[in-house]
Amino acid sequence: MMQHGYAYVGNDLQDIYGIDPKTIGEATQLADAYFADQSARATLTKLVDQPDGVLVSDETVTDFQLNRGDELNLRFKDTRDSVGIPFRFVGVVREFPTAPKDSFLVANSSYLASQVESGLHSTILIRCNGDPSQIAREVSRIISPIAGAKVSDIATVQRQISSSLAAMDLRGLTLLELSFAIVFVIGATGLALFLSLAERKRSFAILTALGAKRRHLAAFMWSEALTVLVGGGLIGIFLGWLVAFALVKVLAGVFDPPPEALTVPWSYLLFLCAAAVALTAAGVELLLRSLLRESAVRNLRSGV
Repeated sequence: MMQHGYAYVGNDLQDIYGIDPKTIGEATQLADAYFADQSARATLTKLVDQPDGVLVSDETVTDFQLNRGDELNLRFKDTRDSVGIPFRFVGVVREFPTAPKDSFLVANSSYLASQVESGLHSTILIRCNGDPSQIAREVSRIISPIAGAKVSDIATVQRQISSSLAAMDLRGLTLLELSFAIVFVIGATGLALFLSLAERKRSFAILTALGAKRRHLAAFMWSEALTVLVGGGLIGIFLGWLVAFALVKVLAGVFDPPPEALTVPWSYLLFLCAAAVALTAAGVELLLRSLLRESAVRNLRSGV
């Protein structure tokens, strides 16, 4: 359960949320990007250790020149003229589920409920594995006798948010880009290597005329193929990681919340590596068979 109310920080009225830091992670996912300088787990642990602790926004820290451990006296909307309720500043929060984008506060629900007599509204977050709309209907039926209770599922909230925003589904664009990568690998490994080796047919023909066997030719071809495959693969992996890392850093403000780390499509990468190895092997084998099938003397006379 999460409580919501309004508190004055100086003359600034802000939303305040009361949570149980021990169980909030069971109802919603908390990203490390929600908090400054610390992970989500470390920040919530500090809130557990400090019952009167409060998390504030970057803007509030800057405006009031706060340092961790400072005491904040918060006055609540329904009791503005009363003496402020003391809280202890323990961390910085940037985003939080259901919270606004501007300044807000997060505190322990038990301490908040014990200090504030009225003006708090409770929200129950439910995590489910089934259809959210069906779960919402079942919950609505259960709490229908309670006056003023309202149930919303995540799909409804997403539609309300999307109705005022320009949204784009990136899955199709991602699929197109990954498909292009497969085609590029086919051209860069199989075709490029085959053409590179084919240009040196005359060199291989000279080796054959000097008495080189199939294993000798195969050793020359595979050494070059592995050099191209391994070297190109390592350089490609490094450049791909560098470009992805730079894009995530540059576009961090576009995502809500920004990603904590790069997502690696391991199954796709394994398939890509397997395709590169298979195409390289196919290119070497086709050229090797072509050399052994054709006459070395003819290759020498052709001047290839």
